[in-house]
Amino acid sequence: MGKLAMIAFGGNAMLLAGQKGSYEEQFANVQRTCDSLIPLLQQGYDLVIGHGNGPQVGNVLLQHEAGRKYFNMAAMPMDFCGAETQGSIAYMIESCLERSLRRAGLSRPVVSLVTRVEVSASDPAFQNPTKPVGPYYTAAEAARMTADGTPMKEDPRGRGWRKVVASPKPLRVNNIDLVGQLARGGNIVITVGGGGIPVVADGDGFRGVEAVIDKDLASVLAAISLRADEFYILTDVPQVCINFNTPQQKALGVLSVADAERYLAEGQFAEGSMAPKVRAGIAFVKAGGSQCIITEAGQLGNPACGTRIVL
Repeated sequence: MGKLAMIAFGGNAMLLAGQKGSYEEQFANVQRTCDSLIPLLQQGYDLVIGHGNGPQVGNVLLQHEAGRKYFNMAAMPMDFCGAETQGSIAYMIESCLERSLRRAGLSRPVVSLVTRVEVSASDPAFQNPTKPVGPYYTAAEAARMTADGTPMKEDPRGRGWRKVVASPKPLRVNNIDLVGQLARGGNIVITVGGGGIPVVADGDGFRGVEAVIDKDLASVLAAISLRADEFYILTDVPQVCINFNTPQQKALGVLSVADAERYLAEGQFAEGSMAPKVRAGIAFVKAGGSQCIITEAGQLGNPACGTRIVL
């Protein structure tokens, strides 16, 4: 049995800075990222893949808003939009990965699961929504939406007002045991897309909620639940750095959990960028994983690639 690796695709795996997000652009980016996984597959790894969906779900919300405004169509809730983008992004990853496998002369089934992730209805995040989603509104439009019960916050860069939703902590990945069975059976599984569709338990099962789950937190929860051997977080830099963007910038090769926690406490890693990735790596290693590798996708062929968080 090969090692099981959880791979978290970052946003740059699908959309690069300055791009408009066309299907052609995204497909080309996903193809490049899938090609980079071939060295791991050639080494016999079993893979589970998670991915982000921030720009894509934002575009879906814009489309729904345009339909509501111009055609009187009902806008769909966040959990429904998350499911839409999970399906569309997984379709691209599945299609591109099959192409990568064929070109490399490998044969592995690829399967996608639209995944619900359970959160707590009493999570404090629901009392203080902070995650901006969807289109920008004028102050007058935002005031009307606030009066109707929609939480709104002004953009710090002066671009208008946006709806904000909660970002609760993920508790359990739906069907994670099935994911493990499929992956350890030689299938490549795409799951927890966009952090998963957020749901809370009710009397009849689960219901979706207006929230988004951090992709790195959902991916590390999946990795821990699967008892994965390694956890890869793919981002847009080859290594994690301290003193980033200063003359004292230093790339980190092997990073102990103790040093990673110290750097976090010092504020070395930006929130909303590298900090959640480092926290996810720490959580994985503390839970028994051998190492978390944070790197750029194109580096995966190098056995010493990235920043490796270890005990």
